[in-house]
Amino acid sequence: MTKQSIFGRISQLLRANINALIDQAEDPEVMLDQMVRDFTNSIADAEAAIAETIGNLRLLEDDHREDVTAAREWGDKALAASRKADELRTAGDTAGADKFDNLAKVALSRQISSENEARAAEPQIAAQTEVVEKLKSGLNGMKQKLVELKNKRSELIARSKTAAAQQQVHEAVKSIDILDPTSELGRFEDKVRREEAKARGQAELAASSIDAQFNELEDLGELTEVEARLAALKTGGAQGQISGS
Repeated sequence: MTKQSIFGRISQLLRANINALIDQAEDPEVMLDQMVRDFTNSIADAEAAIAETIGNLRLLEDDHREDVTAAREWGDKALAASRKADELRTAGDTAGADKFDNLAKVALSRQISSENEARAAEPQIAAQTEVVEKLKSGLNGMKQKLVELKNKRSELIARSKTAAAQQQVHEAVKSIDILDPTSELGRFEDKVRREEAKARGQAELAASSIDAQFNELEDLGELTEVEARLAALKTGGAQGQISGS
């Protein structure tokens, strides 16, 4: 995986708005599970790639140190050869002096080469160090996002279970409302009242019937008296009763 693809993957995942994605998802829990898998896999890929990038940086740093050390050592050798040449020239050994001056020049040439290599590697090391730091920061951001995702998933599952429990309670309450015992008692009370009213009506009807019977008795009494007076008239004895009345 190239550094560009690593940066792209990290940037894409870090820009992800988890809450917005949850709102848009048909099944947020499934979506979060997939995102957790994506983040976990991406983190593993990024760790491997970053480890390789860090390894390459450390090799550059090792080579740079070797070049710096070599430049110093070649400088020391050039100085030693130059001093030896000066000693020989002072002693009158021109040929020996020239030989060591030539050795000093070779050492200085190699010193310059090592210094150039070390100098050329420094910008590359600086750039690579910056890349590694960015990759490490991005990786830490991905890991934090993964923790956030897992927390969101746990929160979502808990909320889903709570909502389901609330729905069950709501349905139970609805069923209780439908089968409200107080409403049943109310209907039963109405029935009892109607039966009581009916009983009162029957009693009233029965009472009116008795009164009618007594009225008939009174009417019968009046008829009996009429018959008695008629009989008295026929016998002539009732006239006096009528006159004396």
